[in-house]
Amino acid sequence: MSPTPTADVLVVEHASQEGPYVIGTALEAAGLRVRTCRTWAGDPVPDSLGDAAALVVMGGPASAYEDFPGRTAELALLRAALEAEVPVLGVCLGAQLLAEAAGGRARPGAGSQIGWGDVRTAPAARTDPLFADVPGSVRVLHWHGDTMDLPAGATLLASCDRYPVQAFRIGGSAWGLQFHLEVDKAAVNAFAAAFPDEAATAPDLVVSAPGHLAALAPHRDTFFEHFAALVTARAARSATRTFFTPRAATWEQRFAADGPRYAAAVVRMGLRPGRRALDVGCGSGRVLPALRAEVGSEGVVLGVELTPAMLTAAAKEGRADLARLLMADACRLPLAAGAVDGIFSAGLVDHVPDPAAVLREWARVTAMGGVLLLFHPSGRAERAARHGRPLAPDDLLAEENLRPALHAAGWSLDCYEDASRHFLARAVRVR
Repeated sequence: MSPTPTADVLVVEHASQEGPYVIGTALEAAGLRVRTCRTWAGDPVPDSLGDAAALVVMGGPASAYEDFPGRTAELALLRAALEAEVPVLGVCLGAQLLAEAAGGRARPGAGSQIGWGDVRTAPAARTDPLFADVPGSVRVLHWHGDTMDLPAGATLLASCDRYPVQAFRIGGSAWGLQFHLEVDKAAVNAFAAAFPDEAATAPDLVVSAPGHLAALAPHRDTFFEHFAALVTARAARSATRTFFTPRAATWEQRFAADGPRYAAAVVRMGLRPGRRALDVGCGSGRVLPALRAEVGSEGVVLGVELTPAMLTAAAKEGRADLARLLMADACRLPLAAGAVDGIFSAGLVDHVPDPAAVLREWARVTAMGGVLLLFHPSGRAERAARHGRPLAPDDLLAEENLRPALHAAGWSLDCYEDASRHFLARAVRVR
């Protein structure tokens, strides 16, 4: 998926001289907007990720294990990103905060480590999305005195004799770097000027920088290009997860009154006992009981959802007893051709990056003669008025637009209702 026009990356800075440097260059080159929170200048830490496609937390002179302005908010932001599986990159202090947010522990180290020094990549680095092209040993810039104990399940990616934790990954989306891979010549000069006493402990720090940076640059640039590409590829998914994750716990209660209308819509699918039904974008699984009632105990019910927190909410509602819950992208379903006889989808098709592609994908997994039901408990006009906008002529769900879109994907629209209290479109797979 390509990034949405508003896709950006939130960068949290703790000191004026510890900016993103090459990280920012790589992100901007990938077409991503860098949105900077300068805590050192008094910017408040956002209370949510908003529409951020990734979170980058930079270094600074504070200690991650001691309170400082914004620490609590930063930890909350990191935990939100981890829960939503939004890409995260923590550098130095940012890496220590990431470890703390994930259940690890930052702590004082065995003295300062400042200057150029080698780190060794761990075996897991060879298959890591970011570290795969980093050589077994690379010379980087160190500037820290603290370290961390990694949380359970973290993957160690780089180390050195003095400080065994130099780089790590949490899950599949969050990376921490104790060292400063992001630096260029301007960064080295800025660090030395800002912290002259510490710089004095590494006398050749500045004078040797050009040679070290020349050797480091190919690996540094490739690393951050990989990160930017990963953020770009996951931007649409990240936007979905950052929106739904904080709402998942109360989603069922917020829309409980809509349950009967969902159940009535399922009946319109015409499923018979023993059939195979899929709710794509199932959320908290509100429609799964109705699908199970239609196909009976001998049938198959699947619920596909992109946001892990929503699947957790569905399980808490007992929906895992009624259906098999799958975490997957609606645009790339992990199902064989013709695997289902009916697909139910509420409020999704006009929000995916490529509706034509998703309609083709849904046709692929549906048996010939199977049914697709698109539903919303509000009509198009009601929803437009609620958002303070007129109905758009290019609205995919307008019948004159939806009918040809379905036909091109192999569906035939046989029922269309755009009423004040619901929207319903039923199509049959014909080719």
